[in-house]
Amino acid sequence: MASVPVYCLCRLPYDVTRFMIECDICQDWFHGSCVRVEESKAAEIDLYHCPDCRVTHGPSIMKKRPGSHKQDAVGSGFKEPHRPVQTGSLQFIKELRSRAFPSADEVVLKPSGSQLTVEYLEENTFSVPILVTKKEGLGMRLPPSSFSVNDVEDHIGADKEIDVIDVRRQADCKMKLGDFVRYYNSPERDKVLNVISLEFSETRLSNLIETPKIVRKLSWVENLWLDESQFERPNVQKYCLMSMKDSYTDFHIDFGGTSVWYHVLRGEKIFYLIRPSPANLTLFERWSSSSNQNEMFFGDQVDTCYRCSVKQGHTLFIPTGWIHSVLTPVDCLAFGGNFLHSLNIEMQLRAYEIEKRLSTADLFRFPNFETVCWYVGKHLLDTFRGESQTALRGALNPRIEFIEGEL
Repeated sequence: MASVPVYCLCRLPYDVTRFMIECDICQDWFHGSCVRVEESKAAEIDLYHCPDCRVTHGPSIMKKRPGSHKQDAVGSGFKEPHRPVQTGSLQFIKELRSRAFPSADEVVLKPSGSQLTVEYLEENTFSVPILVTKKEGLGMRLPPSSFSVNDVEDHIGADKEIDVIDVRRQADCKMKLGDFVRYYNSPERDKVLNVISLEFSETRLSNLIETPKIVRKLSWVENLWLDESQFERPNVQKYCLMSMKDSYTDFHIDFGGTSVWYHVLRGEKIFYLIRPSPANLTLFERWSSSSNQNEMFFGDQVDTCYRCSVKQGHTLFIPTGWIHSVLTPVDCLAFGGNFLHSLNIEMQLRAYEIEKRLSTADLFRFPNFETVCWYVGKHLLDTFRGESQTALRGALNPRIEFIEGEL
């Protein structure tokens, strides 16, 4: 049995009931009580240095006072001037819920599952989100809506170590799946925990779930990855998302500019969607590199931020490059995945270049992205050569038959 990871000066396992803070130098986690940091004061720290790192890097760096940087009055003014609100805080969630946004009905396509074919996407260029309200016709296999986080634990294993987001602190931590499920089921929670990166394709849960047929048809990895490759196959098409009420994931573009499928099995998700126009992508890159990113609601910096409610039983497809954030209004269990495809290669590469300029950590990038692109390039070259040879033979055949006839 694998040893349980330990943290802090006290070298104890993670305890969901105790506040912890991550050192920005050594990236270890510390109990606030052990390093004398109060949870209420943590939001005032820009870069935290633990006692050991403080010796070589100096004291922690505090954030500027709210009035020391003026926020541009762009968009509809979600926040009052000089009143920054941390994304994920209760105040932020309350304000976000009460706001009016343009309905995504203005841009979202709503075909039936059977209508969603490669030809349909080619005709519509797959440049806007697609919402399918009934799973019939999608060629997708799912467990019943009675399936719960307890069943997820049964099929993956209680000892599986998973990445968990502490929403109110917007900080990552490690937990055993069994510990997370127990806390999820607890009637008394003082934290909002969110699991969005539990990839399960190598577990028993994978046998219960089949991705939508359109994803399997389009996916580069599914169709063009070489079985004999010396590189590890990217497993990114099957994720389990277990989100507590008031979970919030800030604005982002999915890694490698991948397109995404989400199916809400239980509960509801609210997506805030922004077009990947050149102007919006420039603003996104600037916002992503800002030191006070989590004090600015990115939706206020662009021309239009659409609201899309994905209810139980709905499946949402987000195309390449779309900038989006996600709010969970009620406890939610969802499945989803990422896929690269040939319908918008230019945007995929543009998103990849943005990641490189932002120096995005390898952990948060599409695994072996460039390798996949090489395999796709080889496939296109082989196809072109094959078609060229076929065309040449077709052009020569009549002449060859004429010569043979003369002989």
